[in-house]
Amino acid sequence: MRNRFISQIRSAAVTAFALISLTAAPGKAQTAKPAAKSGIPRMPEGHPDLQGIYDPSTMTTLERLPGDPPVLTKERAEEIQKAEMARRNTDGGKLDPNRPRLPVGGDTSPATSYYDAIERAAGGAVGGFDRLWFNEGTSYTVVDGQIRTSIVIDPPNGRVPPFNAAGQKRNPRGRPAALAAGAGEYDSAKQRPIWERCLLRNAGPPAIPDLFYNDLHQIVQTPDAIMILTEMMHDARTVRMNAQHLDKKIRLWMGDSVGRWEGDTLVIDTTNFNDKTRFRGSSENLHVVERLTRDDKGLLYHFTVEDPETWDRPWTGEMTWVATNEQIFEYACHEGNYALPDILKGARKAEADSAKQ
Repeated sequence: MRNRFISQIRSAAVTAFALISLTAAPGKAQTAKPAAKSGIPRMPEGHPDLQGIYDPSTMTTLERLPGDPPVLTKERAEEIQKAEMARRNTDGGKLDPNRPRLPVGGDTSPATSYYDAIERAAGGAVGGFDRLWFNEGTSYTVVDGQIRTSIVIDPPNGRVPPFNAAGQKRNPRGRPAALAAGAGEYDSAKQRPIWERCLLRNAGPPAIPDLFYNDLHQIVQTPDAIMILTEMMHDARTVRMNAQHLDKKIRLWMGDSVGRWEGDTLVIDTTNFNDKTRFRGSSENLHVVERLTRDDKGLLYHFTVEDPETWDRPWTGEMTWVATNEQIFEYACHEGNYALPDILKGARKAEADSAKQ
């Protein structure tokens, strides 16, 4: 089964990993984004040609880990990457089918890195995915020569702002889970998160990379429309160029995206979300502005998220999408999936056991 748990466990993983933070020597402060390149390929009408396949997978987390500086030195980044690759290689073989049963509660030994922590939180602690399933990022995202420790660049602390009163009311448990409803989330399949039901995942906007696999994006471009395909769950988003937003009564899973060119930068403005997507606990009033700028290595992806019904201030992130010759293959999420009925069966058993007590 494909990974569908990371949205709920990121906060838990950060907490679990706080004592083993990837603290590094401070780098230089973040600076302005680089100017658009002049030698980039162009479409017949003169706009930059953004078409191709891109790999945004990265070791850079959405939010900065406790104790880390905004950017890493080259030496410290290489040290962390080397240690992480050694951990992955050690766990790189196929699991032994005759291995002994894990203890009750799973592997509770201390995690050795943030990535180890999130793998365990997503099921690895109880015998989940083995290493052959993963295709994680192997390096940090680099923007303007800076090795970033978080995709979020504003607020300056590299953290998504806390929920305001409205956001807390809508997310009473304080976690940014994309649930169709808060209470009763184990009552039926319809109450489970949309990513767990294989309906939508990582397509955006904003397009935040998964930390496990299937991060590739493909762009197909015409003068009137631009399509962005996300490998995870094969979600495809169409950006209508130089158009007006749909009527507010029309609500879409990935919102209504309209695009325009500002010099060599594609600007995508997205509104009209439905009340089911709930990006990181947001409301249907979510507003996302993305900026994609081509350079000789790929794309600079910059985005700003705004929702007064969730956060008291907008927040911004940026990262690189590296051009790649990798292929996007068929994505199958629910074939042979026993997890969803097992989750509901487990909930019913827990309720029955509680009633007996």
